[in-house]
Amino acid sequence: MVQKNGIVDQVQTPGQEQPYSMDRLSEAFETSARRWELIVYPSLFAFIILAAYGFFLVYSLAKDVHYLAVSVDSNMTVLASNMQSVSDNMGQMTANIRIMSGYMSEINDKVSTLEPMLATIVSMDRSIQSMTTSTYIMRQDISRMNHNISRPMTFMNTFMPW
Repeated sequence: MVQKNGIVDQVQTPGQEQPYSMDRLSEAFETSARRWELIVYPSLFAFIILAAYGFFLVYSLAKDVHYLAVSVDSNMTVLASNMQSVSDNMGQMTANIRIMSGYMSEINDKVSTLEPMLATIVSMDRSIQSMTTSTYIMRQDISRMNHNISRPMTFMNTFMPW
């Protein structure tokens, strides 16, 4: 050891240099390892928590998708039966419309036979109108006759005992 101005310098011989370097390397490694432990262990703990939460989310999603698949399957069964019912009803409607189409052609034929009757009905309407006018005139004539006959008859009825 050599001392200069109160500072002790350690003089190393070529054989002593290697153990001192290994001690420094060991201390540096331990210091670095402590730093990494402060970072790695909490990170590893956080990763484990996040992995567990991710597994929970995937499990919940799988359960929800299973429930959705079961629900859709049951609803599709109901929908398929309803579609079959709609198909049957459409078949019945087609048959009914076909029958109605036949009836419409019959109605068309009957309406064409009604056209000559319309001319006859118009003629009957004129005749009835003429009869109404004649009836009105007859009513007036009878009213006048009643007026003309009732006075003399009233006079004569006073002489009759019954």
